Amino acid sequence: MFADERMDQIVDIIVHSFFPMLKAGVAFTVPLTLVSFLLGLLLALLTALARISGIKLLDAVARFYVWVIRGTPLLVQLFIIFYGLPSIGITISPLPAAIIGFTLSVGAYNSEIIRAAILSISKGQWEAAYSIGMSNPQALKRIILPQATRVSVPPLANSFISLVKDTSLAATITVTEMFRVAQQITATTYEPLVLYCLAGFIYLIFSTVLSNAQGQMEKRLDRYVTG
Repeated sequence: MFADERMDQIVDIIVHSFFPMLKAGVAFTVPLTLVSFLLGLLLALLTALARISGIKLLDAVARFYVWVIRGTPLLVQLFIIFYGLPSIGITISPLPAAIIGFTLSVGAYNSEIIRAAILSISKGQWEAAYSIGMSNPQALKRIILPQATRVSVPPLANSFISLVKDTSLAATITVTEMFRVAQQITATTYEPLVLYCLAGFIYLIFSTVLSNAQGQMEKRLDRYVTG
């Protein structure tokens, strides 16, 4: 009898918690991921171009940025932005702080992906562009970057999926995303195992959908290349 009551209680918690958590995921986790990734992608492109620019100052600044971000935990970076900066008079709201932290992280890691993709394009492509009168920026924009984009899509897609999961760290700076909602419900139901497993299941759904979308994108790119 006790076991049946316990099971009914767990089912009731799952039923009443699933949609609030899913709603938080759609309302906060997904937009946070999209905004941070797009801004980070722009930052990554600028950083990658700085690395290959041949300008020593730009290269040094880009190298330092990538070194710092890749060498420190994302959680520490979020804490510095949200909890640390107020000590010097800079106060940032939770959501913007999370966006800044995730953008800096995405920018550093994806800059290396983009840089490697650009460098993977053969020098013959550059020479062919120069032979028809293109300048370096024109060659980069019209010839090199389109090819590098195709090369970088799979690793960038993996980065995006990883960011979806990393957004759970925003809960530590009070952003009311999906994992934060799970923590709030746990505080009233005292069922951490059930609710954290449920949160993991919802993250798994998001990741699976994105992985399937990635596979479809890669197939389309393969058809384009084959054609």
